[in-house]
Amino acid sequence: MSIHSQNGKKLIKLDELSKNLWWSWNYEAENLFQSIDPILWEKVQQNPMDLLTKLNTTQIKKLENDAIFHQHLDAVYAQFRAYMDEPKKTPQPQIAYFSMEFGLHQSLKIYSGGLGILAGDYLKAASDKNVDMIGIGLLYRYGYFHQQIANTGEQIAESIPQQFSKLPLEAVRNDNGEWLIITLSFPGRKIYAKVWKVAVGRIPLYLLDTDIEQNSEVDRTITHHLYGGDWENRFKQELLLGIGGIRILRKLKLYPQVYHCNEGHAAFIGVERLREYVEKENKIYLQAKELVRFSSLFTTHTPVPAGHDEFSEDLVRTYLSHYPQRLNITWDTFMALGRSNASDIQSKFSMSCLAANLSQEINGVSRIHGRVSREIFANMYPGYYPEELQNIGYVTNGVHYKTWTHEKWQNLYEQTFGSDFLQDVSNVNCWKKIYEVSDKDIWNIRMELRSDLIDFAKNRLQEELTRRDTNPHGLMQVMDVLNPETLTIGFARRFATYKRAHLLFRNMDRLKDIVNNLTQAVQFIFAGKAHPADKAGQDLIKRIVEISRMPDFVGKIIFLENYDVEVAKKMVQGVDIWMNTPTRPLEASGTSGEKAIMNGVLNLSVLDGWWAEGYRKNAGWALREEQTYENNYFQDELDAEAIYYYIENEIAPAYYDQDEDGVPSKWVSYIKKNIAEIAPNFTMRRQLDDYYKQYYTNLFARSAKLNENEGELALTIAKWKVKVLNNWEQIKPISCFCPDATNSPLLMGDACHFEIVLNIGALTIDDIGVELVFGQKHNDQVEHIISKQILDPIHQQGVEAHYACDIMTDTSGVFDYAFRIFPKNENLVYRQDFNLVKWV
Repeated sequence: MSIHSQNGKKLIKLDELSKNLWWSWNYEAENLFQSIDPILWEKVQQNPMDLLTKLNTTQIKKLENDAIFHQHLDAVYAQFRAYMDEPKKTPQPQIAYFSMEFGLHQSLKIYSGGLGILAGDYLKAASDKNVDMIGIGLLYRYGYFHQQIANTGEQIAESIPQQFSKLPLEAVRNDNGEWLIITLSFPGRKIYAKVWKVAVGRIPLYLLDTDIEQNSEVDRTITHHLYGGDWENRFKQELLLGIGGIRILRKLKLYPQVYHCNEGHAAFIGVERLREYVEKENKIYLQAKELVRFSSLFTTHTPVPAGHDEFSEDLVRTYLSHYPQRLNITWDTFMALGRSNASDIQSKFSMSCLAANLSQEINGVSRIHGRVSREIFANMYPGYYPEELQNIGYVTNGVHYKTWTHEKWQNLYEQTFGSDFLQDVSNVNCWKKIYEVSDKDIWNIRMELRSDLIDFAKNRLQEELTRRDTNPHGLMQVMDVLNPETLTIGFARRFATYKRAHLLFRNMDRLKDIVNNLTQAVQFIFAGKAHPADKAGQDLIKRIVEISRMPDFVGKIIFLENYDVEVAKKMVQGVDIWMNTPTRPLEASGTSGEKAIMNGVLNLSVLDGWWAEGYRKNAGWALREEQTYENNYFQDELDAEAIYYYIENEIAPAYYDQDEDGVPSKWVSYIKKNIAEIAPNFTMRRQLDDYYKQYYTNLFARSAKLNENEGELALTIAKWKVKVLNNWEQIKPISCFCPDATNSPLLMGDACHFEIVLNIGALTIDDIGVELVFGQKHNDQVEHIISKQILDPIHQQGVEAHYACDIMTDTSGVFDYAFRIFPKNENLVYRQDFNLVKWV
């Protein structure tokens, strides 16, 4: 029941505001809703739609007659309408962004952690920039699990159904006013999914929901739980996201120019698009494959091979046995799309390999993760070293400034940086103006936000500990010890073992001394969830809860239940230090530390993920990027000692060295450098701009070129590849000429002539490229390339093609070299677009 249906006609603007998540990243709008009933606002988890349904007639009449409230409402609504009514720049290509989860607000539970929060922030930034983007995901009836901690410290996972009527969900309807429904063919049946829309500012997010009457009980559960159920249910979810997602777009008569696959979960978008080209546009399969690839981007977030979803061939056959026939290809050819090595018929069907095979571009989410991704996918490109894979780059993740930056900081930044700041939040020159702000003003904000966090933590702990029947003495002791003036370090994230939450507890005596220091005390706040199937992660949580109850650590180490957006905001805004201790190099990017820097919080982290790019001396603390020991036990020991050292000898002394006004000048200098030199580089606006510069703009142009004249160029490329493939095995070396360095040693500056003659059969000299590759062997293996030189095509006589080059020697030493032969075509963006290699 809305305000409008309760005759609150003067307040109809509130209804409109509540149904667009724009309010969630604009503090004026949040304050407006909170002012209606602050206590009820917290009870409904800061959900304005739920808030409005719970208002009684008396409250509504009071609001209608409250002139000050109406002034506030009119101001916020005017800001909203100005934002929404700003015209898009036209013409503008359209992007479809697919993700298994979106973290937009804690009230809409369709996210579990970093991947979802990243996707949610991305849509918000796209809305702020007013670009033409569409989000596609799934609507989960129960979302991700709700976490409680038992008396024993065990994690309890609860499934709480979402009430869709109290969420900003709009039923998508067809031209006849009927609810839009898409169908998929499953074994012996069809499944149906309703389509919902969430307004994320100017960006529409379409969500699929199978929990409807037309489906059997088992099919209704497909969209019950995010990452829930067995592997077969996961497979069905990914089919629904990929194939169903494309069908949403077509039902809406939308044909985006670029398809962005956020992690491999959505990789079936490529398969469905292949089917469309072949069945509906009568394209041949290889032509369709070129058209799909040249308009697709795959972002991988996973730093370990085991983290990429793989499915058995039997499962794939059960659900997709009809697709090869529809694509006019064999079953083996279809399965090869999901394998890193097409000839390895024993391997499973990898969603990441599928996404990579059907995408022109692939990117990791930080500089290090780009390198790690090249190593993970190297088997897909035999003949090249990981560092040569030009098709795999990176865009370092960022965070949405207005979502994660506290109101107090936003006000300070806008006053200091100028009125145009919000239009260009990644402008480094703006952020440098933080040096003009007085130390006291900065420190006052930090003190206020730490105090807010401690109040929040005490309220949460009181609820949690009371529910667990903690004795009153123990409860009061926690409340008394937890101190708003004490140096506070936060650690909050998914509790996977590689995150190393245990690192702080390697030396309990040392830790006891740190937290109980009479003049430089430290307190730690932990939060996070472990997947219900991750026993090791749950054990880490249990261990921290147990430690928090020990006499030496009561109120000095605490664990907050049910880590969600609200808890995350309080922590990244309120702690003094954000600690992150992953096993190298397993932190793909990490964004929680980026949210912290927007709020003047300093980082103590391993130089992995984003921090390897963000760290600046005297703006935080870093554990070195390289592992000192191969033995993980010893490495953990060393890293723990480094953490203790930094806290005792640098962090705590800097924090507590305060002047007569209570301001720690050295600490504030770190905050200022942190804000000036790090923060602007990790905004979501910068990330979005990077995607346009590095990927979208080029994909728009290539896709348009390939689609001209009904895909004529795509057909030309496909036919050329077939020609080369049919002749590839016929390519043989006839002769080669190389310097005889053994009998005639070369001197620095000497010119060296290299020449090779190949039998290239029915191919032309321009179809084949040859390069000279230099390296040094170690244990009979060339581990990396020192230099490369392309040979010039000299002439062709019949089947003989002559290639040559001259090289000046500028390095001394002994080198190994070989000729590498590869297909060459001006329409290939990267060699990996057609990965054939011969070595001579």
